[in-house]
Amino acid sequence: MIRASRVIEALLFASESPLSPADLARADEALDEERVEAAITELRAEYDREARAFTIYEVGGGYQLLTRPEFAPVLERFDSVPGAQRLSGPALETLAILAYRQPVGRAEVEEIRGVGAGGVLKTLQERGLIEVVGRGEGLGRPLLYGTTQFFLQHFGFRSLDDLPRSEELPVVLARREQPREEADGTAAGVSEAG
Repeated sequence: MIRASRVIEALLFASESPLSPADLARADEALDEERVEAAITELRAEYDREARAFTIYEVGGGYQLLTRPEFAPVLERFDSVPGAQRLSGPALETLAILAYRQPVGRAEVEEIRGVGAGGVLKTLQERGLIEVVGRGEGLGRPLLYGTTQFFLQHFGFRSLDDLPRSEELPVVLARREQPREEADGTAAGVSEAG
């Protein structure tokens, strides 16, 4: 009989996307989610002990067999190894807004960024990173966007809870409020009695 860890390893090796414990347990009558988790723990320990170039990562709501990050520079030198699709600065800005503020409409994205976002939203949708998740209550019931499971997988997150807290970011994604002095019409640091 084939060991459970080898069945799990074969499934993860063959899959192009993350597999949940429930998905993996369906592969064999002898497996359940608890045995799947134990097999994954066993495989990770084996890969660590043998210093393998890959391991099992928890991403996008499941598990995936991936190359360890320290091998990325080596892999980038070969044309035959598929590389990650690079995103432009505007696409990354828009994606960050969506990730932190979802569900969010195009008008709100444009208000935050200060430029049109229609083309960027279309590109992010085509790449499978965002999707329409509903309609707003405003005039015309605008489309609302949110991130996808592929977004989590692409960036290596288990869930949206893995995103850095917004207050830890160098740029605040919340609405900016003007300092009181500027709102009053006086320049910051300049007194009226001067």
